[in-house]
Amino acid sequence: MSLIALNKPFGTICQFSAHETRASLGDWVKTPGVWLDADSEGLLLLTDDGALQARIAEPRHKLVKRYWAQVEGAPDDAALARLAQGVDLGDYVTRPCRTAFVADEHTGALWPRNPPVRYRAAIPTTWIELAITEGKNRQVRRMTAAVGYPTLRLVRVAVGALDLSLRARTRARRVRRSASARAVATRWLNRIQLSRK
Repeated sequence: MSLIALNKPFGTICQFSAHETRASLGDWVKTPGVWLDADSEGLLLLTDDGALQARIAEPRHKLVKRYWAQVEGAPDDAALARLAQGVDLGDYVTRPCRTAFVADEHTGALWPRNPPVRYRAAIPTTWIELAITEGKNRQVRRMTAAVGYPTLRLVRVAVGALDLSLRARTRARRVRRSASARAVATRWLNRIQLSRK
């Protein structure tokens, strides 16, 4: 069993087979895992252990995934409260989540995006954090748009108790190489479950 933490670059698609115009996960590693859409960046956990992958990905396990979203505009506390209580997206209502503003000194540790996010002098941007337990397709982007603040850049910074080292320049690292990797991964997954009670 292996568990790899990958800092997925913007524009990389979450498939292992080669793609005609984009980089794919197969360009970085050779193990299946939990996905992000091509427009999102950040932490992916890749494993060849089906039970562990299900524990990470399936909403019934309520594993927290933390995202930093750079949104267009300047949301206020009321907008964050609307996000936190759950948002009706038309086809489903999201579960309640934790939200917060992200301080500029923290976002300064992020790597430059290529291509950069569009800049508009008349419209400010704001970084917010959402800690969700679902992770449905484009969920964070749809949530912020539903409350009037479209996402311009989205970075997954943590899955469970494992977070992205924003200072690290390497794109992928093996979490543990021994036969006890499943026990290590289960321990950090359990730690986040216990902290939610």
